[in-house]
Amino acid sequence: MKQVRRDGADQNTVRLIGGRWGGRKIRFPDGEGLRPTPSRVRETLFNWLMHDVRDARVLDLFAGSGALAFEALSRGAREAVLVDRSPAVCAQLARELAALAGAQARIVRQDALAWLQVPADAPFDVVFLDPPFHRGLLGDACARLEANGFLRAGSIVYVEAETVPDATIIPASWQLHRRQQAGQVCCSLYRRESA
Repeated sequence: MKQVRRDGADQNTVRLIGGRWGGRKIRFPDGEGLRPTPSRVRETLFNWLMHDVRDARVLDLFAGSGALAFEALSRGAREAVLVDRSPAVCAQLARELAALAGAQARIVRQDALAWLQVPADAPFDVVFLDPPFHRGLLGDACARLEANGFLRAGSIVYVEAETVPDATIIPASWQLHRRQQAGQVCCSLYRRESA
């Protein structure tokens, strides 16, 4: 049965905020730990990324709804890779991608940490790192991004977590650029300096 909020809106949709697909609704399936980034947080994030997302190569780890990658593509990202282990999530991401004419993206159905074990074929300009909360995945994801060639000097990493990330799990080459607490979510933007 479709979940509907009191205001009548479909609970399993997010609306893209800006760019060529601004206003378009993206659907996503129910899933354990799947919590799309709220629209006000996405608006703030993409204001922060205003000068960095155009023509960027984007990685969306633990993609879930795909809202972050689709928002980046809508705003001119060159390409996106979306990684999620759920078959239902990946099937829905593929349907949404097919509806976004001209979007250059690839969906990878694999555990994100396992995918990060293999060295990158090329670094990413922007990485969205939003793992399920309370599972201890953030530290391993940061370490593997840093160690396996997924980042270059100047790459930007957005981290969405349940609390301020422990400084011991953030690589020394990642410099905090911005941070905001939004309800129960801590949003941090890092820029990778030379290792």
